[in-house]
Amino acid sequence: MDLNKYRIEPDEQVELSKYQTAEQNRPTEEELRDKLIPESLEKLKVLYTKLRAEEEKGIVVVLQAMDAAGKDEAISYVFSNLAAQGLKTTSFKKPTEDELKHDYLWRFHKGRPARGEIGIFNRSYYEEVIAPRVHNLLEDTPLPNELIGDDIWKVRYRQINDFERYLVENGFPVVKFFFNMSKGEQKKRLLERMKDPEKNWEFSFNDVKEREHWDGYQDIFEDLINHTSTEYAPWYVLPADDEWYSRYLISEVMVELLEKINPQYPVISGEEKEQLDEAIKKLENE
Repeated sequence: MDLNKYRIEPDEQVELSKYQTAEQNRPTEEELRDKLIPESLEKLKVLYTKLRAEEEKGIVVVLQAMDAAGKDEAISYVFSNLAAQGLKTTSFKKPTEDELKHDYLWRFHKGRPARGEIGIFNRSYYEEVIAPRVHNLLEDTPLPNELIGDDIWKVRYRQINDFERYLVENGFPVVKFFFNMSKGEQKKRLLERMKDPEKNWEFSFNDVKEREHWDGYQDIFEDLINHTSTEYAPWYVLPADDEWYSRYLISEVMVELLEKINPQYPVISGEEKEQLDEAIKKLENE
């Protein structure tokens, strides 16, 4: 499978309306669910275990989407198959009063992984170039007036790119997934949540309210992808109407990234090897 088909190159200009929200030529759901995804996850587990053992690099995973696009399900079906000890998932919503007293990236530092971990941002610092634009919130934040200008979003794009470059250059690769869902599919999923008593807990009245801003969100997603998909921290645009295929793509991208990192189990040698041999003999002779 050519994952580059879904990866946005730095100089590429994205028009989301021209991107498929459902892949036409793909394996059947049964093949994905019963064969391809389990096989991919097995490879991912082995590589992830080596990442944890080596403790040299950590991975930052960014998930961005409209409501009901499948972020939570991707975490459940892909990342939750990995050992919890090295997995860190953080969700971000509207900033608190205390968070607003700091720079806009401050509150996101708690989600960063340690070496040997995968840190998943279920929504992320990209919210700071999305929600304030859709709802004109900048004037309600305690920013100095001289910082609020027409170029503030380009400034933030540059700052985010610099932040991601900093992470990568310090041993924390960044990979970003945008769930490209159609408006019709979102309607279908929201209605399913609303009508099924067992899924009511997944529904928020705010989901319907935010849907009224659909076009504004699409324009902003398109803009931020065009400004922040870099060689060192690429965006992958997923055909998110197809949940099983999107999960498969995420797993395969993670496998590809980890194969590039090529983590290895630590090798015990020298004095530690001697101590290990002595410990083995001691236990065997008990």
